[in-house]
Amino acid sequence: MAQLFLRDVPLLRPPGRADLLQVLWCPYEHEPDCKPSAVLVWRSAAEVGDILAAPPEPYEADYPGYVPEPCVLAPEAITDYPNSLDLSPELQRLLEDWSRWQAAGSGVDSSYARYPREFYSLHLGNAPGWKVGGWPPWGRTDPIRRYCAVCEVQMVPLLTIASFEWDGGEGRSWAPQEEQDAVLAGSRGPRQYLSQPTRVEVGSTDNLQIYVCPTSPEHPHTDLIQ
Repeated sequence: MAQLFLRDVPLLRPPGRADLLQVLWCPYEHEPDCKPSAVLVWRSAAEVGDILAAPPEPYEADYPGYVPEPCVLAPEAITDYPNSLDLSPELQRLLEDWSRWQAAGSGVDSSYARYPREFYSLHLGNAPGWKVGGWPPWGRTDPIRRYCAVCEVQMVPLLTIASFEWDGGEGRSWAPQEEQDAVLAGSRGPRQYLSQPTRVEVGSTDNLQIYVCPTSPEHPHTDLIQ
């Protein structure tokens, strides 16, 4: 599914001398939540030998969206602001105040004057796509806190497995700078593949979020579809 090296993603918190995280999942929907079952494997890259040139493919899957297209990651550090649902009631009210957006000189298009919170949600809050850490993309439910089954500490997002890197509307502003022209022109093949390079599709174009315990990565993880 995914392989992350500490040298590329410094915010990983591996146990012991591990510097490699492998995220594996079974391409079937499992009860009770009807989602793929994921496993986290922490390893030392120096101790990995006999690397296969071509990883074996599953002999079958529930549907093609559970089998990723092999691709190389190009990690990019960004500032990920919270989903508006994760903000305090006071901050949510401030997002609705168009005069504050104007006073900040943020250059927000006047079309957002009636619904300035939409600008925050589409262009600032909660970066879409595959990401390590960051904020959860709430929407199907209100925020749900996850707690470690061992030490009861509030868990934190480790990895978001997204169906799309950005959407085809105004959310395309999240597309990489080097792909902006291609996104606008719809070139380089089917347009949806520009925002879906892994070909992974979770549920009804949702996100599978994997949460870990911040005090010990060896404690059992949990996940949530949003």
